[in-house]
Amino acid sequence: MKPFIATSAVVAIATFAYVGFLNADTRVQTVESDAVGAALVEVVLPDTLSENAQLGKRAYDAICAACHGANAAGQDGVAPPLVHVIYEPGHHGDESFQRAAALGVPSHHWPFGDMPALDGVTRGDVAMIVEYVRTLQRANGIN
Repeated sequence: MKPFIATSAVVAIATFAYVGFLNADTRVQTVESDAVGAALVEVVLPDTLSENAQLGKRAYDAICAACHGANAAGQDGVAPPLVHVIYEPGHHGDESFQRAAALGVPSHHWPFGDMPALDGVTRGDVAMIVEYVRTLQRANGIN
C-alpha cells in the first residue's frame, strides 16, 4: 500500500507542476508578425550588465544571434526566444545550454527543427552566454 501512496503523490506533484508550467505568466510580450525572422517576443533590456554578462553578450551576438535573434528575442521561422519561461533556470538549467551547444538539441518545445551542435564553442563561452541570457531573463521577470 505504501508504494501506491508514494507513487500517487509523485504523479500528483508532477501533474500540478506541469499544469502550473502551462499556465505560467511569462511576463514577456509576444510579438505578432508574419515576417520570417521577426522577433518573437519584446525583450526589456536591463539597465546594466555585469562584466561577465557583457562578455556573454559579445559571445551571444557572434554565436547565437544569427538564429535566436537580437537580445535572445527569437526569430519567427528560425529559432525560439531564450527570454521565455520555457528557459527559466528551473526548467532549463545552465547545463542544458552547455549540452545544447556541445551536442545539439532535437526539436521538443518549438516547431523550428533541431539545433545543431556548435563547433569551436567552449564551455567558457557558453557560461558567459548563459550569464547574459539569465540577466535578460531576470530583467523580464523570469527567474
